[in-house]
Amino acid sequence: MTSIRVAPLLAVLTLLLVFLLGASEPRGLGEVVGLRHWSYPDYTRVVVHLDRPVEIESAIQHLPADVEAERPERIYLDVKGIWVGRDYEAGVPVGDGLLEGVRIGQYTRDAIRIVLDLSSYERHRVITLREPDRLVLDVYGPREGGESLRWPDKESHEAPRLPSAMRQIETVVLDPGHGGVDPGAIGVGGLREKDVALRLARQIAPKLEAKGFRVVFTRKDDRKITLEERTAIAEAARGDIFVSLHANASRKRTTSGVETYYLDENHERHSLTVAARENGVERSAVNPLQRTLAKLRVSEVSPHSRKLAESVQEQIVLGMPPRWRPMNDLGAKRGPFYVLFLSTMPAVLLEAGFLTNGSDAKRLRSDAYLEALADQIAVALASYRAGRQTLAYHGAP
Repeated sequence: MTSIRVAPLLAVLTLLLVFLLGASEPRGLGEVVGLRHWSYPDYTRVVVHLDRPVEIESAIQHLPADVEAERPERIYLDVKGIWVGRDYEAGVPVGDGLLEGVRIGQYTRDAIRIVLDLSSYERHRVITLREPDRLVLDVYGPREGGESLRWPDKESHEAPRLPSAMRQIETVVLDPGHGGVDPGAIGVGGLREKDVALRLARQIAPKLEAKGFRVVFTRKDDRKITLEERTAIAEAARGDIFVSLHANASRKRTTSGVETYYLDENHERHSLTVAARENGVERSAVNPLQRTLAKLRVSEVSPHSRKLAESVQEQIVLGMPPRWRPMNDLGAKRGPFYVLFLSTMPAVLLEAGFLTNGSDAKRLRSDAYLEALADQIAVALASYRAGRQTLAYHGAP
């Protein structure tokens, strides 16, 4: 007696029903508006762009290869409330030794199925982002054939990485915020956040290199890079520390000072406005990010990020030359920033001063001030590295 596979049969009948009824979109559904992917040494990132936010209600399912049906190993995820019709039925080829390709089909009249055909697989993670709305799927594993993709200026990628709490600190990723059509905050005299952040990054890099760090930029010029691309670059470069550089703004012109943020499952209320601006979302959209954070395992990285943030903040406040003192110390704080929670390495976000404050803006315009600030940041990272290595040698977490 021949066995009948009920679930695949139902899926076929459902798709047949969609076809027979015509590919007209039911009212009230969101749409898939784009699909992109990036391949990096340790993982592949797939981003599905949507025109509305979604909640992931079910876990990704993993299926072994089906030799008889000539189907590869694959993982899939069903997303309700979205319409794709027949736009991605043929799929998007990847062929990077980890993913064969990505397919999106209309699984039911009100749900899509995202299928990742695998060449190799160890684990995955799924994240939803807002404004623009998108679904991020990261797939990790050895490349088919045992080869890793090479990344420029980096040797020995084939060796497995130690957990972040154990490995030596070698590579710092500098992330100048905003860029391109996104100027960030605009302050006194038209001073733009994107310009200050890039100038500061360029000052920091040689100082870190002089201390033996390898430095990677998420952007070296005036271009817009999405938040998921920034952290994808960091992960691909096997970064050990991620430093996102920004400048602050406030409706109160008297507000000034420096503050450094780190990721934590909780946040401080006054950080919501800053997080909303740097995330590029409305303030009301930050709370859903907290629910996402609660689903992620940040317990390993968060304590190290806190120590890194405290080191950077203290060094800036106490170490700046007398010419630039006193520094208004706004502290090291917990904050819900997309660019931090997408990072799997210790990560901080520095707000180097308020563009909307006359005194801070004058400093942020000054190359001498940015150079002094860069000196202190480099000292702080070197101090943090020394402390982490001492802990690692003694077996501390």
